[in-house]
Amino acid sequence: MSVNPLGVIRQDVQSMHAYAIQDSTGMVKLDAMENPFALSSALQAELGARLGAVAIHRYPGARIEELKQALARYVDLPEGHALMLGNGSDELISLLAMGCDLPGATILAPLPGFVMYAMSAQLQGLKFVGVPLTPDFELDEPAMLAAMREHRPAITYIAYPNNPTANLWNADTIRRLIAEAAGFGGLVVMDEAYQPFSSRSWLDEIRANPAANANVLLMRTLSKFGLAGVRIGYLLGPQALLHEVDKLRPPYNVSVLNAECALFALDHAAVFAQQAAQIREQRSLLIAALAGMAGVHPFPSEANMVLVRVPDAQRCFDGLKSQGILVKNVSRMHPLLAQCLRLTVGTPSENAQLIRALQTSL
Repeated sequence: MSVNPLGVIRQDVQSMHAYAIQDSTGMVKLDAMENPFALSSALQAELGARLGAVAIHRYPGARIEELKQALARYVDLPEGHALMLGNGSDELISLLAMGCDLPGATILAPLPGFVMYAMSAQLQGLKFVGVPLTPDFELDEPAMLAAMREHRPAITYIAYPNNPTANLWNADTIRRLIAEAAGFGGLVVMDEAYQPFSSRSWLDEIRANPAANANVLLMRTLSKFGLAGVRIGYLLGPQALLHEVDKLRPPYNVSVLNAECALFALDHAAVFAQQAAQIREQRSLLIAALAGMAGVHPFPSEANMVLVRVPDAQRCFDGLKSQGILVKNVSRMHPLLAQCLRLTVGTPSENAQLIRALQTSL
């Protein structure tokens, strides 16, 4: 008589929901904060030639180190800091949870926020503490400080800008949270996934005051840069901290093909910077158009997405989808997001289609 093999799978895992990815076949895809611009024919040919020459019969080697050096030059890595690669930011978030998995350890983050902070904590067996934002999506500093003093989190995540609210938080507040964490030896991870579209970066703060940021790790990704399909994330921080985190990284976690794509993109950084500038310009036009619609309230954005509150989120979502426009209905993610949709900023044509479809849906 056989025993159900599901019995060896943790019960909390069986009770979880997998990360949901919407079917976007045949849709104008504005649900996942991707760069909407494809490579030109000339760049496609150049990338194809470079990938064709990659030694795929060998494990990743020196080319990975070349990518790390290229990224270090690209970000102007501060003195005394190191950089490590991840298979997207998701892997880095998982590795950080693994590295801090001491008995009773906690991970803390504002809510609503990126779902992988809580998911990584749960999967690694750490406690997760979410601290609600204020109704206007700002950090609730008294509540954050109270939670940090009570739980002494091993990691506090600060998304800069935040997902899905798309805003930057007050720098003085963040400085005080970093100082609070430093008082009990906690790490603060500044998640800058949307840095190409933001007016500020915490990296400037780290350069200006390294001593006050000695417990800070800064995380970025090339996904929003324009390589969502390539899966390259990177983490930088003080050398001693990065040395320990890097021990957790699986060998060969970044493929030679992914690395070559990333090096190609950095060689053509000006092209992607121009795309980011166009996205920022389109973001302003999209927010202005949304603000002119009755019953629609767009929130300020420093990312390549716009959070918007509508009279009926599900009705608008369904109406957009019926017209071939796929966005993200975040209205059930958190009470603060009631009746909210998250719209990725697309090409000028895609944004025009979105605006027309939304007017019809309303």
